[in-house]
Amino acid sequence: MRKRTIFFTCVTVALGGIWLNNSSLLSSRPAGFPAVLAHRGLAQDFDRTDLGSDTCTASRMLPPRHAHLENTIASMEAAFALGADALELDVQPTTDGKFAVFHDWTLDCRTEGKGETRGHSMTELKTLDIGYGYTADGGKTYPFRGKGIGMMPSLDEVLSHFPARRFNINVKSNDPHEGEALANWLAKLTPAERGYLSVYGGDKPIAAVKAALPDMHTLSRASLTQCIARYAALGWSGYVPDACRQGILLIPINVAKWMWGWPDRFLDRMQDVDTRVYLLGPYSGGGFSQGLDDPQLINQLPDGYSGGISTDALDRVMPVIKQRFAS
Repeated sequence: MRKRTIFFTCVTVALGGIWLNNSSLLSSRPAGFPAVLAHRGLAQDFDRTDLGSDTCTASRMLPPRHAHLENTIASMEAAFALGADALELDVQPTTDGKFAVFHDWTLDCRTEGKGETRGHSMTELKTLDIGYGYTADGGKTYPFRGKGIGMMPSLDEVLSHFPARRFNINVKSNDPHEGEALANWLAKLTPAERGYLSVYGGDKPIAAVKAALPDMHTLSRASLTQCIARYAALGWSGYVPDACRQGILLIPINVAKWMWGWPDRFLDRMQDVDTRVYLLGPYSGGGFSQGLDDPQLINQLPDGYSGGISTDALDRVMPVIKQRFAS
């Protein structure tokens, strides 16, 4: 009986220690305001029903809420003006050694062009109308046709136009050579300039970027999986796995609450290893989550939450964020 009492006492003390080590009570983190990552700037929304990897989203656009097209200088200016702290943009390599800021692998959906985006020069891509294919009524009308001519920017243009702004650069392939080319491009920047940037995408190009530039903040499916799995196993002790260090984490809001130390101790630990955390919409088991796009989900954020969120609907969620966290 005595041994059993000692055993249960030790277990209780151990569990209490683990709870205390992961309690926000031990955090000195002040209440703050969420850092907002705008996905592709201020973009048009589309019907996501039965969405596939090759679905032409421009052909299923929802009625426009604003006048901007994704991945353009104008949409980025609008996103920063609304209060975004960082922007996600997509890059495609071009035949003349540039990186075009454009989401699609091919030109046929959004533009009047044909073929793979990477099969063209930046000069050629500048002649296209990136609003050509947008329709919200099955092709009866094209409200952005003629309004996007010459609006596909290069990565050089974006960073020149927005110095000292945070960007997450999304590599759209799993080609390690593309990662090497991007690393070569990034190597021409100063360490301070690279400090504003993060890179994420396929495992192979991201591994190439990290190998060439260990100081870059990166994220791949492999690094995210390793980080979450290893932190779930060992994070109770305060240990942060190497896979979680100096990177970015995109975590569904319904998964984040299971992270050891959530929210403040977890955010403290990630900050200490120079990792940026952004919450996504709920994970439902059907693939990677979308952004935190439903304004009602903002109410699920912890009080005083000072981590990040990623959203595809900045114009919808930003007013709610400001209302809730302004005080």
